[in-house]
Amino acid sequence: MRLGINLGYWGAGMDADNLAVAQEADRLGYDVCWAAEAYGSDAPTVLSWVAAQTERIDVGSAIMQIPARQPAMTAMTAATLDSLTKGRFRLGLGVSGPQVSEGWYGVKFDKPLARTREYVEIVRKAMTRERLSYEGEHWTLPLPGGPGKPIKLTVHPERERIPLYIAAIGPKNLEQTGEIADGALLIFPAAEHLEATALRHIRAGREKAGLGMDGFDVCPTVPLAVGDDVPGLADMFRPYTALYVGGMGSRKQNFYNQLAQRMGYEKEAAEIQDKYLAGDKAGAAAAVPHSLIDSTTLLGSVERIADGMRAYAEAGVTTLTLAPAGFTLEERLTALRAGTRALEHAGLA
Repeated sequence: MRLGINLGYWGAGMDADNLAVAQEADRLGYDVCWAAEAYGSDAPTVLSWVAAQTERIDVGSAIMQIPARQPAMTAMTAATLDSLTKGRFRLGLGVSGPQVSEGWYGVKFDKPLARTREYVEIVRKAMTRERLSYEGEHWTLPLPGGPGKPIKLTVHPERERIPLYIAAIGPKNLEQTGEIADGALLIFPAAEHLEATALRHIRAGREKAGLGMDGFDVCPTVPLAVGDDVPGLADMFRPYTALYVGGMGSRKQNFYNQLAQRMGYEKEAAEIQDKYLAGDKAGAAAAVPHSLIDSTTLLGSVERIADGMRAYAEAGVTTLTLAPAGFTLEERLTALRAGTRALEHAGLA
């Protein structure tokens, strides 16, 4: 099992620390460094900055939002980053959510699966450097009846087929991800529930495409914190978990809330959402069960973290992306180094 890191969103006041974390991960032999975007920092700019100041580690978007860019633009960005990094770029895509898609980008959040499939097909085709033409429900290239003509990508990427990941949570999205992508970006993964909540759906998609799981990258992001006080460490992640389970999306369309329910937390997920949407963020955080946090993070000593890593590997994870937590840079670097030691202690290095 390989290790990655997730820097999250840029511009939160610790950008210099994030670069130092990425450079230390590069030095330690981590496999990939991911950056996110929502409605603040954009992922490609951050990845260019990190790639220019690292040597070996891959850089990946987790995610570039589908409603933010036309698919041909995403192909251009991917080709450019792959060329600049000498083949160290990974393209992670996702539909975001209805509030961001419609409120920030002005793009209707309808038929997300069909839009994702068409988007991936166009990106893949553009990357082959064939003249680009496409007829779908959501995109038609060139537009009919106008001056447009099929154009081919002028940039030569390092690789024609850049690794393509999709952020997926729901069963149908997971199945389609297995069918059309090279990897899945997962969030709030509990090792004991991973087969039921994700892998069986991904496997069904792979089978639909006539493929097995070999070569498919199962890549969840897991917060990491080191110390002796496990309940205290878990409390650090209460606001984070409450935000996603309670407030990320609308009451009817919160994919993270639905995931918590599928893991057996139906009553708790409803309470967290009720409190969060009523403005009681502290109450929502307090309502998050310790077991939900503990099963979706890596907390405690190196030995305890190693046990958690072993469970993820046995569940089918191939790249474990860590989000090292801490109030200072040194605490985050300590967590990062502990991740390497834990992987070795678990016998997975």
